[in-house]
Amino acid sequence: MAHFPVNHPARPLYRAVAALVGLYILVFGVVGVVQTWGEPLFDRGSHWALGLRTNLAFSLVSVIFGIVLLIGASRRSNLGHYMNLTAGVVFMVTGMAMMTVLQTSANFLNFSMSTVIVSLVFGLLLLATGLYDKVGPDEHAEAEEAYRHRPVPEPGTR
Repeated sequence: MAHFPVNHPARPLYRAVAALVGLYILVFGVVGVVQTWGEPLFDRGSHWALGLRTNLAFSLVSVIFGIVLLIGASRRSNLGHYMNLTAGVVFMVTGMAMMTVLQTSANFLNFSMSTVIVSLVFGLLLLATGLYDKVGPDEHAEAEEAYRHRPVPEPGTR
């Protein structure tokens, strides 16, 4: 069973990191929509926004995803915890999937290698923030702390 820290003291820092990732994605999406407006949705042109290649479809998805991440970071419940874990996995899977089709016609989101790297880094950051921003009652936090600091039995003894 996984033991996520409950009410971690650095939780505000992790929420801020998730919010910064969400803000970057939102701004990237807005800039990308402005630059690619009027182009075909899945165009494979050479439009770049904030150092990443994009098209209208990828920009629109980024706007939505950025808003969702900012909503998750602003909540003081476990919604942000689950959203960050899920978003981290989505970014990692998307980055790996798009890396496999970079030089093919299946690159419908117009990714470049820099976009893949940023996607993987954001995935790792969101996974890390998701691991440490779980909220719970003080009793759960105390039980988790007691579990982490329990005595470890000597090898070969029960």
